[in-house]
Amino acid sequence: MDAGWGFGGWRASRGNASLADVHRSIAVKQSASTWRRAAAFLGPGYLVAVGYMDPGNWATSIAGGSRFGYTLLIVALVSNIMAIVLQSLCARLAIASGRDLAQACRDAFPKPVGYVLWFLAEIAIIATDIAEVIGTAIGLNLIFGIPLEIGVVITALDVFLILYLQKLGFRWVEALIIALLAVIAGCFIVQIALADPDWGNVIRGFAPTTEIVTNPEMLYLALGILGATVMPHNLYLHSGIVQTRDYGDTLPEKREALKFATIDSTVALMFALLVNASILILAAATFNVAGNTEVAELGEAHNLLAPMLGLAIAPTLFGIALLCCGINSTVTATLAGQIVMEGFLHIRLAPWLRRLITRIIAIVPAAGVTIWFGQSGTAQLLILTQVVLSLQLSFAVFPLVMFTADKRKMGELVAPKWLVALAVLIALVIAGLNVKLLLDFIL
Repeated sequence: MDAGWGFGGWRASRGNASLADVHRSIAVKQSASTWRRAAAFLGPGYLVAVGYMDPGNWATSIAGGSRFGYTLLIVALVSNIMAIVLQSLCARLAIASGRDLAQACRDAFPKPVGYVLWFLAEIAIIATDIAEVIGTAIGLNLIFGIPLEIGVVITALDVFLILYLQKLGFRWVEALIIALLAVIAGCFIVQIALADPDWGNVIRGFAPTTEIVTNPEMLYLALGILGATVMPHNLYLHSGIVQTRDYGDTLPEKREALKFATIDSTVALMFALLVNASILILAAATFNVAGNTEVAELGEAHNLLAPMLGLAIAPTLFGIALLCCGINSTVTATLAGQIVMEGFLHIRLAPWLRRLITRIIAIVPAAGVTIWFGQSGTAQLLILTQVVLSLQLSFAVFPLVMFTADKRKMGELVAPKWLVALAVLIALVIAGLNVKLLLDFIL
């Protein structure tokens, strides 16, 4: 297909698709109504949204809400706007070039650069998986009293769940994710109703304030929320799973696919904002109001909810939501791992083997820390994974922005100048925040 540098702007021809077993497996019937065609694209955005409400996000949102009340809601909103822009670029890259981000990097950069980017992406996915394993294990511990070290091992079983669902069809994977997201939303709706927050202050929390920049503690938590929101593996994931739709190859079909895929991811990410804001609002309305301003660990938050809200069901709902988040996030992280390995290295492993390898690499450090240090150690490991993810993010964001701004690579679907300018600004802000986070971590 696109052979050589001169034709299409890619160095290499387009290789085999990642996730070949589900590539173009979901039909988009051009004879169907507009609503039916739009519905065919419903799903990938929700798999992406999962990464924006993982256990690492929970920890930063709880800390922000308990320490500073509703003030940092504006940070959650800005983070979400950044995410919407970047994920729309992922869909644009996939639909315009037929490549996911990993394949695009392999086809555009020299091999040594490609290998470095692959290695960094794998580290990010392992860091993500560690956070999800810990979150799931804490959820199992909070609901069923299962010891953390046993819960960590139990999380390996979701590998077989994904494999089974993918055999039934990719729509089943998406259905599981959306169902679990609905459970998470339901749990938080009930908890917030019980907490009865000050809605006037909630609305004011979405307004910008200079205090976020002038207060060093508030700035640090704001950076943590930003750093924990945009995940590098999500950029690889979205650019791969958009291609499960059989949207056609003509320019009008691709334009329509881009429109529907962007609507899907935007609506899904607004849902993610709703969940993240709910976590922060819950922490503000319970812990901050009562003077508990140092709550940061998930287990501690769980234990404090019952006496503060006066109902035993509150911590159970918190545990259920956390467990669902952990399961959801492990599903999407392992899918991203498959896309990265196939896209960068052309290595095709059986899906169950790839997922088992990723999970084992994540389980070993998670199990070691839980056995030796217990819950306080897992909290520290969660923070470390967020720092690792923040450092890796720019290595995925900058190539994405470069590719989608290049008309030789994107053709008629090249990103408009205003979108490129906004994406460059976001990339520079993320890079600056990552440098700040690294300096804070070292110092």
